[in-house]
Formats: sequence, C-alpha cells, structure tokens
Amino acid sequence: MRDRRLTALPARHARADRTPSRRPRTWHLSALTALLAFATALPATAATLARIASPGDVLTVTLESQHEDRLAYRVERKGTPVIAPSRLGFVLGDGRLERNLELVGQSSRSVDQTWEQPWGERRLTRNRYNELRARFAEKPVDARHPGRRIDLVFRVYDDGIGFRYEFPEQAAKEVRIRQELTEFALADAARTTAWWIPAFEWNREEYLYSRTPLQQIGTAQTPLTLRTGDGLHVSIHEAALVDYAGMNLARGDGDVLRAALTPGNDHSAPVVRATPFTTPWRTIQVGERAGDLAQSSLILNLNEPNAIGDVSWFTPAKYVGVWWSLHLETETWGTGPKHGATTANTRRYIDFAAANGFRGVLVEGWNPGWDGNWFANGWGFDFTRATPDFDLEGLAKYAAGKGVHLVGHHETACAVSHYERQLPAALDLYARNGVDVVKTGYVCDAGDIQRQDRAGGPVVREWHEGQWMSNHHLRVLEAAAKRHVAVNSHEPIKDTGLRRTYPNWVSREGARGMEFAAWGNPPNPPEHEATLVFTRMLAGPMDFTPGIVSLKGRNGQLLRSTLAKQLALYVVLYSPIQMVADLPEHYAEHPDAFRFIQDVAVDWEESVVVDGEVGEYATIARKVRGGDAWFLGSVGDDRPRSLRTPLSFLEPGRRYRAEIYRDGAGADWEKNPFAFVRETREVGRDDVLTLELGRGGGQAIRFVPL
Repeated sequence: MRDRRLTALPARHARADRTPSRRPRTWHLSALTALLAFATALPATAATLARIASPGDVLTVTLESQHEDRLAYRVERKGTPVIAPSRLGFVLGDGRLERNLELVGQSSRSVDQTWEQPWGERRLTRNRYNELRARFAEKPVDARHPGRRIDLVFRVYDDGIGFRYEFPEQAAKEVRIRQELTEFALADAARTTAWWIPAFEWNREEYLYSRTPLQQIGTAQTPLTLRTGDGLHVSIHEAALVDYAGMNLARGDGDVLRAALTPGNDHSAPVVRATPFTTPWRTIQVGERAGDLAQSSLILNLNEPNAIGDVSWFTPAKYVGVWWSLHLETETWGTGPKHGATTANTRRYIDFAAANGFRGVLVEGWNPGWDGNWFANGWGFDFTRATPDFDLEGLAKYAAGKGVHLVGHHETACAVSHYERQLPAALDLYARNGVDVVKTGYVCDAGDIQRQDRAGGPVVREWHEGQWMSNHHLRVLEAAAKRHVAVNSHEPIKDTGLRRTYPNWVSREGARGMEFAAWGNPPNPPEHEATLVFTRMLAGPMDFTPGIVSLKGRNGQLLRSTLAKQLALYVVLYSPIQMVADLPEHYAEHPDAFRFIQDVAVDWEESVVVDGEVGEYATIARKVRGGDAWFLGSVGDDRPRSLRTPLSFLEPGRRYRAEIYRDGAGADWEKNPFAFVRETREVGRDDVLTLELGRGGGQAIRFVPL
C-alpha cells in the first residue's frame, strides 16, 4: 500500500465544527459555557498521526491530533474532502475520554476474501479492505489515576469506511458511556441534501422520509442518506450493533452531525459494559451515484461470520396469510364473529398457498391475549397455546401434507420480559409443529418497552433501540436458532448487518410498510419505495408485504400505486421471505399480474442496481440463485418516466425471452391504476429497453434463457 501526501483542506472546511452558530437560542450561556465555546472556536494546528487508503486508492482516512491532544479523523475521496476533521471520544462515568491522548502504537493489514451467504441478495460477497489499528493511552494524572487506554480501528474500502472503538481490559473493569462524541462533519455541508426520518419520536421508525438541506436536520435515525453539491452520495449508519445503544445523529453547530445514543432506563449512561469490549462500527458509505450505495456490501462485511452454524433448514420463500384482511377490518385479531385466525379460514389459506406454490401461511391472532385493549396490555398474551377456534397441531399436519409450513406470530405489545419468560416453551411448541419462521412484534410507543428483571419486580421502560433491547433480540435469535426457527422482527431494532452473524435473522420491518397504504394518514406516497431503496434498504432486508393487486385499502382508500408497480416491488425491495399480501379472491381477479408473483424468486445469485435516484426511481436486476433466469423491477414516483435501461447484466452470448409486465397507456395511480400490459419479446445483453412508468408506476420483467 503506497503512502499518499496529506491534502490540505480549504480554509472553510478546516474547522467546520468550531464556528458558533448564529441561529437564535432559547437559552442563555453561562460565563463558563461561553468561555468554552470561545476557546473551541480558536484556530489550532492538527498533527497527522496516521493515514490509510482503500485498496483501490479511492478513499483515504487521516487520523490526527488536535488542540489538547484531541483525536479527529477526516475522509477524502480521490483527494477531495468528504468528511472534514471530525472529533472522536466519549463522556464516561469517570470523566471525558477525548483529551491528552497519546499514540502508543499502530499497525495495519490488508484483507481480500470472498465469503458465501447462505441466502441473500447475492451468493458471494467480496470483503476487501485495508485496516489501521491505532492504540492510545491517556497521559496519567498521577500515580493513583493511571491513564485509560483505547484503540481505534479503521477499515477502509473503496466504497466506504467503518471505524470503531475498542476498550481493552484495564484498571476500570466497568465502563459507563454517558455520551459518545463521534462526529461526522460533511465537508460540503452547506450544499448537501439529506433524506431522513426523526429519532426519539413515538412511532419508532415508521415515518415518511423528509428531503431537506442538511442544515434542517434535527435528530435523525440511521441510515441517513446525503447528496453533496457535487453529486456525491453518502450514507451514515452503523454495523454490528451488539450489547450497545443504537446511534442516532444530532445536528450541532457548524452543521456537524454528532452521535446521539439511544437512552436506557438508567438515563445517566445509555451503555454500561465490562472491559474488554468493542463498540459497533460507525459506517460511511460513499459513491458517485445513488446506486453505488445500494450496491455496497459494507454493512454486511463489517459483521462477524456465521456464529450459529448450519442454517440449511431455512428456506427463502413467499408466504400468504391472515393479515391484509385485519388491516381492512373485515376480520379481527381478537376472537368473535369476525375472528381471522380460525381453523377453517387458515385451511383456506393453506389450500391457496399449496395451489400456487407458496411455502408459508402466516396467521396473526391465533393465541390468547388479543381480546380487549391488547396494545396497552401485552402481559395478557400467552404464546404457548391457541385460542379454542384454532387447531394449531391439526393445521400444521394439514399444511405439511400439502408441502406448506405455518409461519408463527409472536406479538409482545412491548411486554418484553413477559415474552422472554415464555420464549423457550413458545419456540418448542413451534418446533414440534414444523413452524420454522416466526414473525415477532413490538407494537407500542417508542420508549415504552416494558422490562421486568424478576417476576413481581418493578417494571421499567426501555427504548426499542436501547442496549437492553439490543441484547433481547440476540437472546431471541439464539433461542430460535437452537430450535431451527428463523426470525422476522417487526417494530424492530434497526438492521446493522447481523444477519451475517445470525443468518436466522432473515428479515424485519423497521419502516413504513404496506399497511400504511391501507389506512395511513397520510398514506405512503408514490415516491416512498424509490426512497426506501436508497435509505432504509441500505441497512438490510425489509418485510414490506407487497402484492396488493386490488390497489385499495380500508374504506376504499387508494394505494398510490399502479398494478405493475405492485409486481416490481418483489424485485426492488429485497427480502428472503416475501408476502403475497392481498386476499386470495383479489388475485383471482388479476390472473395476468398474479402470474409474475407466482414466478418471481426470493433468493439471488447476484443483484445489480441498474439505475436510480433517491426518491425518484429505482431499477434493480437480480439473478435467481441456482438458476439462469433474471428478474428486473423498476418503480417510480408521482410523475411519468421514460427510462432507458441497458440489459448488460444478462449473460453474454445468450438470448432471453423477456416476459414483461408493465404500465399500460395512461397508467396513473389516481386515475387509471389498472392500465396494465403483459407481453413478451426476445432480448440479449446488447439490447436497451425503454421502461415507460406511469404516475406511481412500475415495471416487472422475467428474463428466461432460450
């Protein structure tokens, strides 16, 4: 690896976080605070401590020491600043760990390996990076207060970086992290556009994305997607969130983004750990186009390899179930005359799944606890037995005889300790009945997770993305893996790539899904899915539940989608389990469209982001794992689009039959949503297709080798 000369930053970027904001404040600074603010605004020289470039010399990270030996890092792409000097460090229970840090050692290494996903958007993933490890020690105050030690590890890829803190074993056996001081100072902050959703709000991650200048961000969840004035695309997120609080991003003076850890019930310290330990990776993905972000495997690569062993018992598949009718309110979760989870109704769905080649049948509302105000009383749920009108054992046998499996459902209503006490018996019940996937749920207001460390003890409140819930999800995964059960979490903690380490964590929600199209106020807009591709989906698979061919929700509310777009979502929004979410009778009304849903795969050899812009359109092609066919999906926003799409992803020297499912003439989600054409043509990799998308439209194509 060749060394590169330090590139001087322009003056306007050199201290991007040091100029006090001129925005009006609603509080008054004390004399001491004012003095500190003035002091940090003073110019200071920075000494370079270490530098490391990516394998292709695309990205360079420079680690430097600033005033009072404070640590900072910066990132350049081909010599152009991307991240201006950004501070590092912590506020701990025994004081700040950011000043008087001395470099006591450093090492580097290069890694280039390829690993195989047991399931995924691609089978083989290349993990190629250069790593810098820098060891720091605090200058000791006196003999009774020896300096603390900390390592910084940077992994630099051509398409992004990951860095984390490592606390070695030391005199302080316990570390209480009150605040993480990690910063992300965009070098081009004044001209940067952001797509973001708010943090610490009641509806968890289920918000529409705002597109604003970076200066208008409040506190945002990650992944946070940014586009600089020069068109560079950047995503800030985290990887391998284990035994730690989730990171949000708060905008501070100088428009610097700072880590804001999710609180725990001990509000003085969001994270409490025993040494030695590592933090999650802080990640920055960088690409020239939006598609580069979606193509990246950075988040997965920063996670540890498979820790649970063989998962060949999990089969990626499509599933149907008692779900959409509940959101339409034609059936209910609770028992009574409209109860959806009955033996007779479930047999109907099993028959439908078997007749159409779908493996799974989800049934929500099968167990006691749904009657009454379950949202406020998750302590009433019983996960070890069924309601009297639901024959779990008989239905499991009936399904198995038709090559179908039941998909389990555990809604906790956030009484999480109550759920954990029943978890072994609940999973044993599923395992005995061949239920190898369970959808878990944590419906409640954010910050209202109910934790009770001992039966009869006090109940305290936690956040969905706090340290305690981080550990809860891993406890569920480990218990489920022992019984060969995969987990699909709803109202979850964010995805940080842990599906590599725990490949039975197959999907999750964590964004506004299809149910908001049924009853949302406002409903999901036409650009929603084209936004998700370059924001939420950068974190990992989403159980979006597509395929609503009726295009209507509760009380006739229109979906902001054409018929063809509902098909394209199966390719565009990746998940190894995809729901065929509409009612069986609605599919009978649209047999041409239903054919694509029957044919589309869910597990892939390769995925290619052909083109796209955040919130405007996205075109993605995927090759079937274990086969030669390709599928393509393209979705747009609220205006008609004509997209010129090269087919260079197809194999050379082969011809294909393109089975095209597209918007018809005048297709429009509001005025003409069922304008739809199914047609075929012969194509090869040298051909270019023009995709015509209507308002809220889409196109889906299956390429079959001739």
